[in-house]
Amino acid sequence: MSLQFFAYIYISITTFWTYDYACSLHEEWRFLLVSHWTKVKGLYIVTRYVPFLLLATNLYLSFIPNENPGKCRVLDNICSGLGILSAVCSECFFILRTCALWNNNRILLAAILVIVLAFVGTSIGIAFATTAPAAYAVSAIPGTTGCYQSSSSLQLFIPFLLLCAFELGLMTLTLIRAVQSWRINTSRLYIVLVNHNIFYYTCGLLFSVANIYTSLLLHYSYHAILHDFQFMILAILATRMHRHLWQMKRQTHGSDALMQIPMCDMSPAEHTA
Repeated sequence: MSLQFFAYIYISITTFWTYDYACSLHEEWRFLLVSHWTKVKGLYIVTRYVPFLLLATNLYLSFIPNENPGKCRVLDNICSGLGILSAVCSECFFILRTCALWNNNRILLAAILVIVLAFVGTSIGIAFATTAPAAYAVSAIPGTTGCYQSSSSLQLFIPFLLLCAFELGLMTLTLIRAVQSWRINTSRLYIVLVNHNIFYYTCGLLFSVANIYTSLLLHYSYHAILHDFQFMILAILATRMHRHLWQMKRQTHGSDALMQIPMCDMSPAEHTA
């Protein structure tokens, strides 16, 4: 039952992601064609399109007949790597946003980057260390022909615990800055930036807590579903919020453009005639 549920949910996630992309296709291409090429735009493209590779690899792993456990392990490692890459790219948007709220303080940025590298290194080590000794098997269930991981490790909850702590720290920084400057900065861009940050961190915290509990309490075929679902939701939120901020910046002509945080690092500048 868990394997069938796993397959059905992945089809649902793929459908949801495709539907979201189709609904935002006009805004997507407008942003890609109009905005300047910057590092942030490159980050946007990676964040937006890595989930397509992640979903395609997972669908291949779940539905393509495969009798080689070694190949199953390689595909699972690829999925783990793509998932971590997607999560890191999504978080990078909000690391930049949080630093923008603090006027791009270099000490704060350096501290955050050190923490990110430590957390990412730990997560990669745990992800690949737990999949290496895991047993893989080929499903004998009709309609579920792919291979699956028949054993798992409780250590898989640790990356989500680290992500939970990291997002709680970024949320605290955002709230502190918002309280300090709520009377000084009243521009619309600033308010939207703070609201985006809080909403994103709240969603990330809720999904991370859910993944911690499911990793400890449920069978792998169940709790692994929430792993990639969290990566999908975070990528959608990060890219949609970035496009929204970019559109708002293009519409500003005066007061908001003079706000006290350097927004040039957050959204690509628009073309000028």
